[in-house]
Amino acid sequence: MNKAELVAKIAETCEMTKKDAENAVNAFLDIVEKQLKKGEKVALVGFGTFDVSKRKARDGRNPKTGESMRIPASKSPKFKPGKALKDAIN
Repeated sequence: MNKAELVAKIAETCEMTKKDAENAVNAFLDIVEKQLKKGEKVALVGFGTFDVSKRKARDGRNPKTGESMRIPASKSPKFKPGKALKDAIN
């Protein structure tokens, strides 16, 4: 399912226009992004938690040339599903 299909499904389920559903989806995504940028977690009880994982700088190799290189520290978003979501899938 892509974003357009999600918007259409939300509009159908909630009996709202696609424009309103798209605004709601965009607002949700913007809020999650802003909170993660600030280093905050976004926890939706039963569904899951969005968080930021920090990776330390490390040495690596270029797979093409075999040359040693330094990989800088970075942050990466992660999602941990909640128990209710796991149970619903299984």
